[in-house]
This record gives sequence, structure tokens and C-alpha cells, in this order.
Amino acid sequence: MSKSKTIYFCQNCGNQSPKWVGKCPVCNEWNTYVEEVVDKQEEKIKEKRGYALKKHEEAKPIPILEIHELETKRIDTLDTELNRVLGGGIVLGSLVLIGGEPGIGKSTLMLQLALQLKGVKVLYVTGEESDRQIKLRAERVGIKNEQCYLLTETNTQQIFKQAEALAPDIIVIDSIQTLHTVYVESPPGSVSQVRECTAELQRFAKESSIPIFLIGHITKDGMIAGPKVLEHIVDTVLQFEGDRNYTYRILRTAKNRFGSTSEIGIYEMVGEGLRPVLNPSEILLTQRENDLSGIAIAAMMEGMRPFLIETQALVTPAFYGTPQRSSTGFDGRRMNMLLAVLEKRASFRFGTKDVFLNIAGGLRVDDPAIDLAVIAALTSSYNDIPVSSKIAFSAEVGLSGEVRSVSRIDQRISEADKLGFDKIFISKFNQKIDLKKYNLEIVSISRVQQLMEQLYG
Repeated sequence: MSKSKTIYFCQNCGNQSPKWVGKCPVCNEWNTYVEEVVDKQEEKIKEKRGYALKKHEEAKPIPILEIHELETKRIDTLDTELNRVLGGGIVLGSLVLIGGEPGIGKSTLMLQLALQLKGVKVLYVTGEESDRQIKLRAERVGIKNEQCYLLTETNTQQIFKQAEALAPDIIVIDSIQTLHTVYVESPPGSVSQVRECTAELQRFAKESSIPIFLIGHITKDGMIAGPKVLEHIVDTVLQFEGDRNYTYRILRTAKNRFGSTSEIGIYEMVGEGLRPVLNPSEILLTQRENDLSGIAIAAMMEGMRPFLIETQALVTPAFYGTPQRSSTGFDGRRMNMLLAVLEKRASFRFGTKDVFLNIAGGLRVDDPAIDLAVIAALTSSYNDIPVSSKIAFSAEVGLSGEVRSVSRIDQRISEADKLGFDKIFISKFNQKIDLKKYNLEIVSISRVQQLMEQLYG
């Protein structure tokens, strides 16, 4: 029998310790150490690892100016939203991790990717479902592709063996928590197995230049299950988010070595699978017959993408001592700051009011440009006076009540103009704008008081 020993690993940062400790000395998290059994025969492991035995040439320092930059080749996914979050397509030899809640649509998204890539050989490895289950989902998606191959396997060495024989262009692993390697004596899904399997997949991807997609589970805290080092190993980390009460899903980039981390992709879950949403502004704006109080439209940016969202506010008298403050999809601390600005600079009395704020569509936003729309929605509900649904807002609000400029104002105005808005409020301090380019009225203000005068007289 092979010699083995027990080591304790931190699930948060991957640090190891010979004994259990309550607080990790590296990441300072409590109760994150778990026990793992590790094989001590390192030499035997190295002999078994065929593709990892390649002797590398001795590394020598090279002047940075002598290194020639090569153009990064990408594979077009034929999905505008996925291309956007990946930075323009799939980079050869990259390792992409996709995390999300159960049932959110991770496997459906990857299966659609495998089926719609015509002329590209894709190996779909599943350890959670049988090939018949994958076939049923493929029939529901309604896309046929003879170049998509299914493999029901959880052993990494067998996966590498089949991949070398098939020579695919892309590999999809569903999921990383189900894989296991013979070099670690612990159950699948454990810290050691997840870390070692990911490291083996990384080496295989870099040496073969085959991009690999990993589907990962998440914990109850919303973090990707497994050690934190997992996110450091991969090249790209994508978070698939959404509310089960809504049909819309958001693919958000948490890490990307080959592109921006501020891009998002929006999908709609339909009977045939996930449908990319090309114009999110139309789905995020509620179609209502009459103007209602407490609603304002914000022109915001997510990465390089402009779209309009609906901010909803409800202000009611507080009957139980301390007033309630609740926000969904918006930073609660920033909402409290805007309420303080309105109390101090515009003489509103929110101290005796319950305040509820919601971003329609289940979105979570952090663009400061929606400050002005939040203030308009709050004051509209306070006064019970509707704000016209043909008016948009795009500006940041400071603590002294000043309306501050925001970036890419031209794109925000163009989006509002394209959707047929009549007026947009922006900061007076934005760069000069060519008013002749747009059909809507552009109102420039510098103080919150000016907004109140324009809206309510």
C-alpha cells in the first residue's frame, strides 16, 4: 500500500497545515480548514504523469524589448453575448471557469455553444448526467451538429487519453467538482481533487492549445466551490447570475486575462434554451399605460455597453419607530447617502418615512450615473407626482448636492434617443455635446435643486 498522510487545507485560499487550526493565518478566515488524505509517493506520481514529464529548457532572462508580440487567435462563438464577456472570442489554450447556482442554465449555455459551432470539433465531457440526458437537452435546444462528441467520464487520465485520440478544438467539462485524479487519495469535489484536476487541465490546455471550459458549482455564499486558488489558476472566471422568478440571466466577467472585466452578457431563458438579448433596454423598461409616481429611467453603462433601466422607489410614512431602509439591486449605503443629500440640500424630510428602492428586472447595478434617476424616483414617490416615462437621467450626485459629470455621455444620450425619449437630464459639467446630432432635448443642470424645479416647479 502507498504511504499517505493527513493534511489540512484552507478552502478559501488553499493554504495547507499539518494540523487543524480555527483561523487561517494567510486569509484570516475562520473554520475553513478541511482534512484531506495526500499520497506521499511523489516520485511515483511523476513517473505516471506522461504529459507532465516533458523536460523544459533551462529558463534564461530575456530583455522585454526583444520579446515579439504574437497576435492572440480567437474562436468566434457565434454568440454575441458570450463573445462580449470573453473579450472577442475564445482564446486558444485558455481555461475558462463558469460558476452559477443550480438550475441557472450553465450546462444549457455550454451545450448550446458546443452545438452551434459549425466546423469546430467539440468534446463535451459530463460527470453529472448520462449521454441520453444530454441528448434530450440537445433536442430541446433544437440545434444539430455532427462535430459535437459526448464523453461520460470523471477520470482525468481517461479524459486526456480520449482527447488526444479525438483531437478536439474545444473541451467542455461539466463539472469540475465531479472529476477525480488517481494521484490524490480523496473523494471527488474535495479541495485536493478540485485543485489537482484543475492544475492538470491547465497543463493540458497550455501544451495542446485546446481551450477548456469548466463548469463549477457555487456555495451558499455565492462563491465558486473549492479552494480560492482555483480562480487563480484559470484564465477567465464567468459568473452566471439570475433570479428564478425572472426569465433573464446575466453572464458577468469576474476575471479575464484576455479582455475587460466590466462586460456583461444578457440572456433570456425560453423553452428552446438561452436566447441572447441584443437590446436589453427594451426588456428592462416596463411597458405601462399611465405614468406612475416613484419611477424614473436611468441611462447607465455596463462596460462599453449602454442601456436604460427603470428605478422604482416607494416612500411611505413610518409607523413603527425607526424608519425602514431597503434597496434591491442598488447599494443601500449609497441610497442612504442620497437620502441625506435630499434632506440637507433640498429640504425633504425622509427621517419619518420608510424608503424602498428597487432596480427593475432583477439587475444589480453600481454605475454612479444612476444617482440622478434614484433621486428623481425618490422625490417623485415622496411628492406622489409622476415623472414622465419619456424622460431619462444620467449623472452622479455629490454630497454637496452638485450634479457631477459621467463618462461616455454621448453613448448614453444616443441610447435614449434611439428608444424615443423626449428629454434627458445630464450634468452641466460634461464635455460639449453636439445638440444637432440628437432628436431629444438635453437639459444640463449643476445642482439637485435645479432638478426639483424642472420636475415639480
